[in-house]
Amino acid sequence: MIIVMSPSATEQNIDTVVKKVKEYGCDVNISRGVERTIIGAIGDERTIDQELIDALQGVEQSMHVVKPYKIVAREWHKENTVVDIKGVPLGGNTVQIIAGPCSVETQQQMDDSAKYVKEAGCRLMRGGAFKPRTSPYSFQGKGVEGLEIFRKAADAQGLPIVTELMDVRMLDTFMEWDVDVIQIGTRNMQNFDLLKEVGRIKKPVILKRGMSATISEWLMAAEYIAAAGNHNIIFCERGIRTFETYYRNVLDVTAIPVLKKETHLPVIVDPSHAGGKAWMVPALSRAAIAAGADGLLVEMHPTPCEAWCDADQALTPDELKKLMVELGGIAKIIGRDI
Repeated sequence: MIIVMSPSATEQNIDTVVKKVKEYGCDVNISRGVERTIIGAIGDERTIDQELIDALQGVEQSMHVVKPYKIVAREWHKENTVVDIKGVPLGGNTVQIIAGPCSVETQQQMDDSAKYVKEAGCRLMRGGAFKPRTSPYSFQGKGVEGLEIFRKAADAQGLPIVTELMDVRMLDTFMEWDVDVIQIGTRNMQNFDLLKEVGRIKKPVILKRGMSATISEWLMAAEYIAAAGNHNIIFCERGIRTFETYYRNVLDVTAIPVLKKETHLPVIVDPSHAGGKAWMVPALSRAAIAAGADGLLVEMHPTPCEAWCDADQALTPDELKKLMVELGGIAKIIGRDI
């Protein structure tokens, strides 16, 4: 940490700052200039409370030199992490496409969905048993019954399942139904109690970016999970909120290479929630894979016009098959496979 003292700072002010830094277990280096004195904290500066330092008399500005996230940072783990999901590797050379409907509706719908996901060549299936909706009057999901339906349909096709956990009180239920990948949605990205709890288990976790979250906030949210012991974390860019209203969210393709630089953990993209319209999904998917994403989270419904949730953004089974072929071509060009 670098602490810049104001020109009017007294020796007593400087001594107070030095004493406080040492209380955090760090050593100090004092550089006295013509106008300002700069104090450098030497050691594990992550322990230092920046707000407390800034509040000390005579301090003009302080800044961390080392990144506040440690476990998820690439500087401490140079090699890419590959998350194993029941034998399906996510984060390696193979790009994984996770497909399925927005929500679990009926057994027949999920049975058909699982069959189409498998036929398209996808190795993982998504589906929401619990649905966070903007309106309290919208369909909220089938709950535990939905987990049972999903598990049965996916098991018949040998597909690991991905579904969203909204409430920490349902974590034991998710474990009972052996959910393979727990998804933390955009609205819960900074639900720190929930993050701590999923950090105490070893199940892979997909952490979606908050709709207005910065990259740093997103990485720090992942650090909560990792700090609790679970390092099986997958970042998911799903579009951010801006002033634009033509489409649902703005897919931040830039986040993919930035995260690849900052973290060793896998990065996937949800093109369905980004665009909000099925006709946008192929283009956004192609862009994501070309930019280096390790996978996609794509909505597909046997009959989109009859979907109970997000009907406008769901692909048909034939559209998913066509998309898989296109993505395979792009992956090959950049030295990967689908």
